[in-house]
Amino acid sequence: MTIDWIHFTPWAALAGGALIGLAAALLWWLTGRIAGISGLVGGLLTAPSDWAFRLAFTLGLIAAPLLWRLFAPLPEIQLSASFAWMLAAGLVVGVGVKLGSGCTSGHGVCGLARLSPRSLAATLSFMATGFITVWLLRHGLGG
Repeated sequence: MTIDWIHFTPWAALAGGALIGLAAALLWWLTGRIAGISGLVGGLLTAPSDWAFRLAFTLGLIAAPLLWRLFAPLPEIQLSASFAWMLAAGLVVGVGVKLGSGCTSGHGVCGLARLSPRSLAATLSFMATGFITVWLLRHGLGG
């Protein structure tokens, strides 16, 4: 493995991570809500009492890259997997989110910040599964 030093952007990544953490902390402190994307977006159809908040949050997720485009170009998206693999991956992630009672943003960002043991276990499971999957697909299956 080699690092693409020309496109290596540690300061931008650090700033982005800090902004995500700050936004999640502010949401929790100001509203008492967890910024778990799957729960907030998924609840658009099942939680009629606070759909306006959920819709605003979701629209903010969509608007952020559009706003970014005013200042800098978006990174080029390169997909090397077929539509079938992408669909299968999405279904596996969806099942994992349901089984794990949340997604990486809810557990990995918000849950770990709250020192939740359940979120630590979930995040370790997400990471281990990702490591194993990448190793199997790139080395074990010769991809």
